[in-house]
Amino acid sequence: MSDLHDETTADANPITTLLDGADIGPLLEPFTAIPGLALSNRFVMAPMTRKFSPGNTPGDDVVEYYARRAASLGLIVTEGTYVDEYSSGASSRVPAFYGDEPLAGWRKVVDAVHAEGGRIIPQLWHLGGTRIAGAAPNADAPVVSPSGVGLNGQPVGDPADAATIDGIVDAFVRAAADAKAVGFDGVELHGAHGYLLDQFTWEKTNRRTDTYGGSIANRMRLSAEIVAAIRDRVGADYPVVYRFSQWKGGHYDARIADTATELEQHLAPLVDAGVSVLHVSTRRYWLPEFDGSERTLAGWTKHLTGLPVIALGSVGVSAPFLGQASEGQASLSLAPLLDLYHRGEFDLVGLGRAVLAEPHWVRKVAAGELDTIRPYTKELESQLR
Repeated sequence: MSDLHDETTADANPITTLLDGADIGPLLEPFTAIPGLALSNRFVMAPMTRKFSPGNTPGDDVVEYYARRAASLGLIVTEGTYVDEYSSGASSRVPAFYGDEPLAGWRKVVDAVHAEGGRIIPQLWHLGGTRIAGAAPNADAPVVSPSGVGLNGQPVGDPADAATIDGIVDAFVRAAADAKAVGFDGVELHGAHGYLLDQFTWEKTNRRTDTYGGSIANRMRLSAEIVAAIRDRVGADYPVVYRFSQWKGGHYDARIADTATELEQHLAPLVDAGVSVLHVSTRRYWLPEFDGSERTLAGWTKHLTGLPVIALGSVGVSAPFLGQASEGQASLSLAPLLDLYHRGEFDLVGLGRAVLAEPHWVRKVAAGELDTIRPYTKELESQLR
């Protein structure tokens, strides 16, 4: 997600159980199946909003933050970055992905990550109906949503008209082109957690009656159009990652798909549009997704599309994002994760809070230096850089 500052739980399980019954050797192998992007290992830093960019511009501390994590991770996905659509953001401290100063700051980030041998892509983000009216950086901007309906079903903002939708598509495309020009190794579109693209996807927030509403294919139209337009702009071999989830912020039982058939209908337009990788955001990576099958959401995504898949959901921490310890794992052992990997359920592993707390998490786990790993706690969060 891109709201790490809202988390309320802490990692209480012993970090030294990570390797109990687990051989992570396969996850340390290079991954070369993404056109245009060779990764040194299978671990990915997931996006986490930090609000450390005053004036929407990443500074030297942000450069250092990513550089510290670059050497041991196969790929870094940045925190969510606002695209250049007037209503996209809600904070003057979240980095933008437009304008001379923010892009110059991002170029420094890219150069620093590459100097460490790492790979990095920005997450492109539009808040949609979750934006608070009057919030910075554009206090006079309207709140834009698919149907004027919020995640809770209450009225919010203005339904996006055709001109606004065209502007949204253009903003994502320009951001992707800028990412390539700045030197990023690809881009990720934030289509998860109840933000704008996900609001179009979810039938409870998309009640439109035009070509962007109604059927699953119509609800996926905006995301697919953005992917296709980006693909046209950046070329065939520039990686385009799409992140999606069932759950939404504050609505953990929400579902865009109740069956594997429905999930396939959601994913097919993205595949047809040219997406390279699917980033599957769950709160608990190990849970089966649909009745009658042990496959996880990542596993179904891999099975249905054949594309490279990133699996995410409380790897290395005991409690799920914004959840209770009772929802978590009995042990932090990575053995269940490796079991799913060997079943072919995913290709890459997303790390969030674990790598936030310990920049060298992958290297230390690989070396068996478990007692030197700093575990994540909520109390430490504001100090973690």
